[in-house]
Amino acid sequence: MPDVLSVRHEAGVCHLVLNRPERRNALSGELRRALVDQLSAAAADEAVGVVVLSGAGQHFCAGFDLKELAGASDPGQVFVDAGPYHHAVHTFPKPLIAAVVGSAVAGGMDLALMCDLRVAGPTAVFGQPQVRHGLPALHELVTAVVGDPMARDLCLTGRLVDATEALRIGLVQRLVDGDPVRVALEVAADIAAGPDPVAAKRPFLAGQPEMSAPSD
Repeated sequence: MPDVLSVRHEAGVCHLVLNRPERRNALSGELRRALVDQLSAAAADEAVGVVVLSGAGQHFCAGFDLKELAGASDPGQVFVDAGPYHHAVHTFPKPLIAAVVGSAVAGGMDLALMCDLRVAGPTAVFGQPQVRHGLPALHELVTAVVGDPMARDLCLTGRLVDATEALRIGLVQRLVDGDPVRVALEVAADIAAGPDPVAAKRPFLAGQPEMSAPSD
């Protein structure tokens, strides 16, 4: 069985690839733990200045693995156990860039929003559709990126946002016609070549909101 998270290094950039394309890169417990481990290693590696996150195949991430949740004796405990994963991503001390193609929904949208920059391709789709099934969204996280009025819209309706709207509302910083992974890696290499990416990010971490609870 292939690793659920592929790791590549080049010129000061660590590229982490969510590698569950058959499940639209859904965040299983194994994948969440792998992300925690690799982000911890990247944080400690002085050769790494920036991390890029992307998904294998046609999607970025479809959120928490619903099949895994359905098989859990207490699905709510799965979200509680995801605390270390959210903390590791949300407080990662180095610049973190998401390269998004296809779905970035529910917990997959949260993962993208916890990154500092988001580069999207034309197929990218964002949203919090879990709210239609009674599962709350991370309103504080969405608000920090798109502002309160738009966050209320997305978190109450669960509607999907295409790549063009995502750029218009500030959910992504760059929308590219070609490969967003290539562009994200180029941006990452440029940042990594700077004098001190960690120092540049430090004020962002000091001012960002805490997260109350994960969505699916």
